[in-house]
Amino acid sequence: MTEGFADRVAVAVSATGPLCAGIDPSTELLRHWDLEDTPQGLRRFGLTCVESFAGVVPVVKPQVAFFERMGSAGMAVLEEVLAACRQSGLLAIADAKRGDIGSTMEAYASAWLDPASPLVADAMTALAYLGLGALRPAFDLAAASGRGVVVVVRSSNPEGRALQEARTAGAVPAARGPAVEDMLLADIAALNRGGLPTAGTVGAVIGATRSPSEFDLAGLGGIILAPGVGFQGGTAAGAARLFAGCATGTVLPSVSRSLLVAGPDPVALREAAAKECATLGSALT
Repeated sequence: MTEGFADRVAVAVSATGPLCAGIDPSTELLRHWDLEDTPQGLRRFGLTCVESFAGVVPVVKPQVAFFERMGSAGMAVLEEVLAACRQSGLLAIADAKRGDIGSTMEAYASAWLDPASPLVADAMTALAYLGLGALRPAFDLAAASGRGVVVVVRSSNPEGRALQEARTAGAVPAARGPAVEDMLLADIAALNRGGLPTAGTVGAVIGATRSPSEFDLAGLGGIILAPGVGFQGGTAAGAARLFAGCATGTVLPSVSRSLLVAGPDPVALREAAAKECATLGSALT
């Protein structure tokens, strides 16, 4: 791969519209689909999602926790789902939210971003609260293979606001610096402007229910994964206002539960995804 992750996403979005469809086989959704809460139920759920979303949405996001909770059998299902994504042409973001230092971060990066790994995805989510620099092994591996790392910066859950809005120290004593979230966004933008060999490697998770911050999101240089549309109260119109000025193809509203309740019928799920893509596409262009 020679294209950066952001370029690959933009091409995919141009063909279908801007949507990241969650693959979240929770106990609640498996029950809604009349499936058992077992590895077999996970498999049926995950592969039905891939079948339904292929060619209709640009990106899917398997939530790793819902597979991981069933141990090795669940992770084997996740391997199968990710392989099906590759075969169907769906870009997949492994929602793993990993973050550590040194060799441990190298191992996490290898699991999700190394083309030789059975769990390889097109991108992974990561947590930066051990310092953005601690994620460098993932950034380097992603850049080398045209993959991406999407860093949680401004999450959609209210519990994260006190930490993310906290002010950093200013350049002079007693001065206030930017908010933690804005510092992270500025550092990500710097990486995308030349801090890595492949542009657009690093993206950010920014909740679609959040109010604008001081950082100009149009200058991020990577994709924006925007959870919160649907059950959390976010709307296409609200996302359009929040991300006004961002280039077409850089913003991926993420929709999970409100979309997945259309299953288990693959036709109904496919139609729901196509409708959501069209709605978001109209709002964000």
